[in-house]
Amino acid sequence: MQKPQCHGDVQLRNRVTGDSNQRTSSGTQIQHRTTVQRSKSSSPTSSPQSAGKLHPRPSDKLNPKTINPFGEQSRAPSAFAAIYSKGGIPCRLVHGSVKHRLQWECPPDNLPFDPLLITLAEGLRETRHPYTFVSKEGFRELLLVQGAPEKAVPLLPRLIPVLKAALVHLDDEVFERGLNALVQLSVVVGPSLNDHLKHLLTSLSKRLRDKKFKEPISSALQKLEQHGGSGSLTIIKSKIPTYCSICC
Repeated sequence: MQKPQCHGDVQLRNRVTGDSNQRTSSGTQIQHRTTVQRSKSSSPTSSPQSAGKLHPRPSDKLNPKTINPFGEQSRAPSAFAAIYSKGGIPCRLVHGSVKHRLQWECPPDNLPFDPLLITLAEGLRETRHPYTFVSKEGFRELLLVQGAPEKAVPLLPRLIPVLKAALVHLDDEVFERGLNALVQLSVVVGPSLNDHLKHLLTSLSKRLRDKKFKEPISSALQKLEQHGGSGSLTIIKSKIPTYCSICC
């Protein structure tokens, strides 16, 4: 026979059970909030770095890691720049108050043209100082030495492709240096250049379409004809029919 429960015992039991359920519910809620907080803290979108990646700030454009202001200088040096830096070209640039000049380590008359003249011709395609000045001035001065024709003519088969590379270059200043070098070479080698002219005239014909180059190219062609003789006129006319001869 069961003993009847008193009203106080029932209230006490309910209170204990309620407290237990409340603690269980509170613990569950705390555990849930902790899990959510951990999830938010571990979320990649909540970190400043990841937020910056998703939403780049305007100041990020100035970040050296994004844009390297020295990128142009950090490129690998050209063949000419590497040779010049290692002392492979026996001259140095001397800065003057009015104009620059070259200082040769020994008289240019005593220097072999092979491969120095070709190396200087390759430097005509440079676009940075001091290589631009060293190459064009070195090429010009080397062709002025005594005995230059005998030294330069055997190198023509190797010189012409290098000069052609300068004449087809997209940079206008490179083209102008190549054009001046071609005229300087024609003064020295004369008619010996005629056999190679056809490889260069196509480039000059294309540049003639640019009005700013029409006069310097026309002047250069006249000098090529002057130093190349009658044989050069036939070659020039075959590639540039509109050319007006100096004999006209």
